[in-house]
Amino acid sequence: MQFRLVTYNIHKGIGGTDRRYRLERIIEVLDHCQADIVLLQEVDDDVPRSRHDCQVELLAEALGLPYHAYQRNVRLKYGNYGNAILSRFPLTDTRDIDLTIRFKKCRRALLTHCRLQLGTHTRSLLLANVHLGLAGFERQIQLRRLLETSMIARAVSRTPVIIGGDYNDVWGKLGKRILEPAGFASVGGAIRTFPAMMPLRPLDRLYYRNLVPTRHAFASRTKVARQASDHLPLVADLEIASV
Repeated sequence: MQFRLVTYNIHKGIGGTDRRYRLERIIEVLDHCQADIVLLQEVDDDVPRSRHDCQVELLAEALGLPYHAYQRNVRLKYGNYGNAILSRFPLTDTRDIDLTIRFKKCRRALLTHCRLQLGTHTRSLLLANVHLGLAGFERQIQLRRLLETSMIARAVSRTPVIIGGDYNDVWGKLGKRILEPAGFASVGGAIRTFPAMMPLRPLDRLYYRNLVPTRHAFASRTKVARQASDHLPLVADLEIASV
């Protein structure tokens, strides 16, 4: 059972270099990727800078992805922004997980089960969408807290799990220290996605457990992708073993 997944920090639809709000560029980037599941970070909802758009609904409709979940992470004076998941497949049992460290910026993870229907086969996939903190100690605490949540800790041994998003992990240490000991593997290793115009840092990551091993992942570097956000989208073709 094969599917394509993208994780993308869309920077509220504001270009990384021209600082202009153009959600249509984000739509063009994601349409080019042709993903079945999309993990998004920094998604605005009813914020003046983004014309009070409900971005998750506009993106889902434009991309033809009928199922979506949104997490209000950071509350602003007017509106908020947070994480979102768009999917071609049904999403169930969606939950918010608080990852905020005292005195640090509010951070949450968005968790949901995705029911994949590919041909005659149906499988459940557990998704976690994260946007981790800027400090190294903060990120470690957040990931450990996430792994201890009941949805992940109690997942049966065969349940496929993906933890993706903006890890802010400049030096790539989180995987070896925390995720690999918990049975997760990296999709594609350190793929540079930031800054979009000239990517130097692999800030966006995908880790999986109980999927068919794969290294097929890449950062989409189209012209519009280099303009639409300050991150590039990370694209991965994944496979779940049929049982």
